Amino acid sequence: MILAYSLVILWLFLNHQVNGLRMSKSVLSILHTESSCGWGGQEIRILTESQGMIRRGHRVALVCCPTSKIAKAAPDYGIEVFTLPIEKKRGSALKALRQWLKLHRHQFDVINTHSSTDAWLVAASCATLRHSPVVVRTRHVSTDVSRSLPTRWLYLSSSAHVVTTGEKLRQTLHQHNKFPLEKMTSVPTGIDLQRFFPQDKQQARKKTGIPNKPTLGIVATMRVWKGHKYLVEAWKSLHQQFPDWQLIFVGDGPQRKNLEPMVKEAGLEQSIFFLGNRNDVPDCLNAMDLFALPSFGNEGVPQGIMQAMACGLPVVSTTVGAISEAVIDGKTGFTLVPQVQETLTSHLAKLMSSDELREQMGKAALEHAVSRFGLDNMLDKMERIFIQAINDKNKSV
Repeated sequence: MILAYSLVILWLFLNHQVNGLRMSKSVLSILHTESSCGWGGQEIRILTESQGMIRRGHRVALVCCPTSKIAKAAPDYGIEVFTLPIEKKRGSALKALRQWLKLHRHQFDVINTHSSTDAWLVAASCATLRHSPVVVRTRHVSTDVSRSLPTRWLYLSSSAHVVTTGEKLRQTLHQHNKFPLEKMTSVPTGIDLQRFFPQDKQQARKKTGIPNKPTLGIVATMRVWKGHKYLVEAWKSLHQQFPDWQLIFVGDGPQRKNLEPMVKEAGLEQSIFFLGNRNDVPDCLNAMDLFALPSFGNEGVPQGIMQAMACGLPVVSTTVGAISEAVIDGKTGFTLVPQVQETLTSHLAKLMSSDELREQMGKAALEHAVSRFGLDNMLDKMERIFIQAINDKNKSV
């Protein structure tokens, strides 16, 4: 009896291993669509996820706008790019995408949509074409989703599965929109831990061209909701308390034209540095002693936060979106209610004044990042979601 039981267990184990190997070796043909012409964490996730899938042997292509920044960047990641005028929900965009899919849809197993516009265009196209690939919708931001019947159709009927970049986003869609939890999976953005890891700060500052001084920093596109202005306001008093420190802004965007005059008017040009968009983000992060992102909207789990944690930095941020899944308040940094200036300044001052606290929280941040935000975690989950969606569709045919 025991021998028979053992043989059954062994058979189940070996069968599981074989199935796992078979699944991991399945070659997928994945099409991403992105209608946004901007640049930020969403676009970077598409690129890094695609690159990771290509390295695993999958074929990945991208349909995006001709003038978009992602179209220019994608070839450097080894991604096949097709450009179509899909930046707006209009008849010409639908016609262009539908015609393209009519010709190419048989080349792909799955379509992964990312923004509202391309999600609708793909849904409408596939609804009018036979034998279209299965669709997976990735939801990157925390803004409210309409409760209308068309939107419900988009998420639950047109899409086989919905991916969110944080568990809080998944739970919000369940509670606010009544989307079934089994139709959604939280897949945090994966960070390449071979690029983002702690390095010598003095060397990093030398590489990035900033003074060798204690440094507070932010890596984010300069959009209103990222909260850069709150850092400038905090710096007016923090610079008086900690004159040896400097503040660096890594990234660019529409708010830069407002932030630079604000810094100049406050007389802080000698301690706040605008580094712009950089290709050496790991060096920029390792030049910092402390990372802050006082965002007040439109967030999943920002990549800048996860990258900073992977470099061993304590983080001060807010409770918007799914940020609290990364920044554990009081352990890996501090979180606060957004747009509360005094609390932001107080938390920053607490960390700036204590080398011991920064080291303690930085170590905890690194451990959390390595265990939760590795690139393979994301790729494994996305592979499983794609394969399950494809298998489910094949069963229903």
